[in-house]
Amino acid sequence: MSMTDTTRIGNLFIVSGPSGAGKGTLVRAVLERVPDVWLSVSATTRAPRPGEADGVHYFFLTPAEFDREIENGGFLEWAEVHGNRYGTLRAAVEQKISEGRQVILEIDPQGAIQVKRELPGSVLVFVGAPSIEELRRRLATRGSETQDQIEVRMQTAIREIELAGTYDFVIVNDDVSGATDKIVAIMDSYANQAPDSK
Repeated sequence: MSMTDTTRIGNLFIVSGPSGAGKGTLVRAVLERVPDVWLSVSATTRAPRPGEADGVHYFFLTPAEFDREIENGGFLEWAEVHGNRYGTLRAAVEQKISEGRQVILEIDPQGAIQVKRELPGSVLVFVGAPSIEELRRRLATRGSETQDQIEVRMQTAIREIELAGTYDFVIVNDDVSGATDKIVAIMDSYANQAPDSK
């Protein structure tokens, strides 16, 4: 591909990893660096909070609308969390990919594996902390969880880290700038492929 040919192929990149690994920080950094990126917006049955806009923060669906999407195969993945349901709408993701956008979906590893089954061409990127000890330190310094909540998150993290071997790429977030560079390079390598080489 020549430097003058700016046609890029749309792709889905699923970013996941344990709480405290810095996924959100890296995704925000990637959004600033990749002009054709789109961060997938989840659908939810919960009510909008003040300042939240439909289609920007979430797609707000009634329970009946959510049920219809499930029945019609409209979700790449969905789950119930704290009494509300959340899911990734297949049509929204597929539309952005067809437009040549680089779609980022930031979800937990169980959801990531579900989506990979639905869209085998998607690229799984696991973000991890340099060590379990560092993960624990990051969770503790956030100050947003009790000690019991940190312990629950640590147990979940250990299970999630065991899934890292099923991912296409594992990024150790020991330096935000360097880890962002790696994710951008992965995205560019897929986006810049010739269509027949995918």
